[in-house]
Amino acid sequence: MAGVFERNPILAVLMSMMRNLQHQTDEVLMSEIALKNHRAFETLYARYSKLVFSYFYRMLWKNRELANDMTQELFTKVVVNAPSFNTARPFKTWMYSIAHNMCKNEYAKNEIRQKAQMNIDQIEKNQSPFHMDLGAFKQKLEGLLQQLDEVKKETIELRFFQELSVPEIATAMNCSEGTVKSRIFYTLKDLQKELVEFKDILGLIIIFILS
Repeated sequence: MAGVFERNPILAVLMSMMRNLQHQTDEVLMSEIALKNHRAFETLYARYSKLVFSYFYRMLWKNRELANDMTQELFTKVVVNAPSFNTARPFKTWMYSIAHNMCKNEYAKNEIRQKAQMNIDQIEKNQSPFHMDLGAFKQKLEGLLQQLDEVKKETIELRFFQELSVPEIATAMNCSEGTVKSRIFYTLKDLQKELVEFKDILGLIIIFILS
């Protein structure tokens, strides 16, 4: 392989550039995208495309085709707005604020209130001394979350699935951190009434999400 690079210095330079870009921050990549650096865009796309697709997929009725279209549209917006992007602002919260507004527009266009869909893949067993029937808990929790409106749904989605912090959610949803915490707390408190038999599991999740 080393011989290939020696014979093709241009390829060696390109590979070196790709490795360097992979270690750059999102904000630096945005500066490069503004300068029409296509490899910078490819790096950023590889970093976030799966997360963004997953976000749209869960927020938009599990419609895979729509989620894919929205993902492509979001990254188009990223490229178009790269020259005006403020690199002092975290890219991740900026990106999710765009995604949030795109979902709001989609709801308004279709006049549909979104149903929640929350999947709990696992809770570390060593975090709790309790015996947990995770399968039954997951099934019941998913059914209850489907009753939520889109604002509560998105708050839970961003915190639990996308793993944004409370400040990041506040920025993305254009509200205060106190509002985010209140939404999470009271949503889970309401669910707790329906999950009495799983109170130990829910208590762990409340601590995790608000931490």
